[in-house]
Amino acid sequence: MKILLATGIYPPQIGGPAQYAKNLAEALRAQKNEVLVRTYGLERKLPMGIRHTLFFFRSLWAMPGTDLIIALDTFSVAFPAICASRLCGKKMIIRTGGDFLWESYVERTGDLVLLKNFYATRMEKLNFKERLIFKLTRWILRSANGIIFSTEWQRDIFTPAYGLDVEKNYVVENFYGDRLPTFPAVTKDFISATRPLRWKNHARLVQAFEKVTAKGISVVHDYATVPHEQFIEKIQHAYAVILVSIGDISPNMILDAIRCGKPFIMTRETGLTEKLKDIALLVDPENVDDIVEKIEMLCDPAVHADYQSRVQNFLHTHTWDEIAEEFLAIYKKLR
Repeated sequence: MKILLATGIYPPQIGGPAQYAKNLAEALRAQKNEVLVRTYGLERKLPMGIRHTLFFFRSLWAMPGTDLIIALDTFSVAFPAICASRLCGKKMIIRTGGDFLWESYVERTGDLVLLKNFYATRMEKLNFKERLIFKLTRWILRSANGIIFSTEWQRDIFTPAYGLDVEKNYVVENFYGDRLPTFPAVTKDFISATRPLRWKNHARLVQAFEKVTAKGISVVHDYATVPHEQFIEKIQHAYAVILVSIGDISPNMILDAIRCGKPFIMTRETGLTEKLKDIALLVDPENVDDIVEKIEMLCDPAVHADYQSRVQNFLHTHTWDEIAEEFLAIYKKLR
């Protein structure tokens, strides 16, 4: 079977979506499928509309012989890909990833509205471009043959917001890999490397660490971004991982922390909260004092040892081969 995989970013670009695209493509190829990856190149430098038109033609040229299109977002590549798929009569699955509209709104306005509250409270505040994105995203999602979410949490936010057909919605959870070696930390360094986006809540996190150090507690806040292989190595030698986003669907950094056997502080505003609540220190991302309290707690050697043990005894796995099989099983249901 020939599959076109459309993704906004791909290695050597840094980020969870890039790694997801690479690993999914490799797993699909390992199951004897021909996989052609289309990702943004020149398009990144072009304005909205023009970049989508260029990607549409690049997708269109890949249509001959293609059986299935998989788009790994809801707008940037999904819009041109769905246009090409409909024109050529091809089946298309959208794997949602994040929420482009909400992220765009937060970046434009600085209004740190929680993802779970966004559609109920901010639609009247959208500008013309964002209203257009909403309408196009609704059309894209409704036009797709199937929609894959990584968590029920996001599915339950999107379904009423975009008026989706529940029969076309599926959940394929993220990658939970085999455990990697872990090493004792030399300092109390907390890894929080994320893209410089407002919804990642970096300003509140910096404020929290300033309050902790002002109390005389020796901690290191490491928020530098590096290629994924180096990032994994940093986590393996780190004291802990911390993520305080105001909405994070299925954060790869937390799943990397689990693979490396490191304790972590995690926002409660995520699709992983229910699954990981017994092994995570959960925080209210809107409450700096709560973040401070959880950092201080994890600085206690006894608490650190307790949560490290909990993480290391969490043995759930979900491999790339299993993820690829689930994608293909969904495709068969569409035929």
